[in-house]
This record gives sequence, C-alpha cells and structure tokens, in this order.
Amino acid sequence: MIRILVADDPTVVRRGLVQIISETMDLKVTGEAATAADVLSLVRSQPFDVVVLDLNLPDQSGLDTLKQLKAEFPSLPVLVLSMYGEEQYGVRVLRADASGYLTKEKTADELVKAIRKVAGGGRYVSAAMAESLLDLLDADPDLPLHATLSDREFQVMRMLAEGKSVSEIAEMLALSVKTVSTYRARVLEKMNMKSNAELARYALEHDLIQ
Repeated sequence: MIRILVADDPTVVRRGLVQIISETMDLKVTGEAATAADVLSLVRSQPFDVVVLDLNLPDQSGLDTLKQLKAEFPSLPVLVLSMYGEEQYGVRVLRADASGYLTKEKTADELVKAIRKVAGGGRYVSAAMAESLLDLLDADPDLPLHATLSDREFQVMRMLAEGKSVSEIAEMLALSVKTVSTYRARVLEKMNMKSNAELARYALEHDLIQ
C-alpha cells in the first residue's frame, strides 16, 4: 500500500484528489494538508511514501515547501500538482528535486500513474513536457528571458507583474523592502526592462500570470 500525503489549499480540490486516489486499491491517503506548515508537521510526525504537493499554498510557496521537504527528507518522493502549465514551472520544480510535475487538467488515470511511478523511485513528466525538456537542452540560446531568473527572482517578478507593490511583496515573503527592491532591480536588469508594466505585459504574453 502506497501511503500518500495530499497537500492542496482549496478543500474542494483536495477532497477531489483524495477521492480519486481512494478509488485505487494500492493507494491510500493517510494525510491531508492545506498549508506548508501542515505539510512539514505531518511529514515530521508520520511516514509517507509520496507527497502530492500543490504549488499554491497560503502560507508559503509550494516551491519553497518542496525545497524544505527535500532538505529534510531527500529520499521522499514529491509529486508537484499545479494549475500552472508545465512550461511555466516544470523545469524549476524538477531542478528543485521533485520526482514529477503534473498539471491539474490531467486525467485521474494519469495522476494515479504518476503516483505509482514516483513511489517506485522513478520520475514522472508528461510526454509533452519530456519533449519540451529536450528542446531546452538543444536550444539554450533561445531560452525565454524569465528562464535566467533565480527561483526567488522569478517569484518576485510574478508578484510584481500581478500588480503587487514592493512593500506588499516584502510582507508576504517576510523580507525587507530593501531586499525586495534589490530583487526587482535584478529582474529588470536581467530581463532588459524598465518598469513593472513591461513585466506585466511579458508575464501575460508568456502565461506566467492569469
């Protein structure tokens, strides 16, 4: 029996995932979490074979949570499930040592297949994402501008593009205003842009925000 922790903020979505998993004989949801704090608390207190982790958690980004999980439990498979397309977060998630990345639009069968694959020590990406990863390896000079950003810079860039102020971002990420301003300056420099409006336009064109 594969023991699974499902971490997703919206209760309706989480219950839907639990129902899908529970209908499969060899899979069992033995823990549910709505926040990053809950995820870490549960993993520290009981054994799991796989964590199914959403990128959008209310208290901390799923990417940061993934990094914490892998730092404390390097052998624990984490399957990231997200509303964001594979081209937006897939590579970053795999670089952070996730065992797989799956968008929420995928079928129930694909979710079950992915869980089994990562529980067995493998990595799971869709066929489309596997092809995209190969394209990235073959075409480094043509990488999009946002691919040059660090994970934190990328996070700040998306928040700026969504219209959040530097002070709002600082509060949400528990950073100083000066630090966020430094990140903003780096983002603008790396992406050769001059304003938040340009960042917003770019993010919309590349489906980085909705």
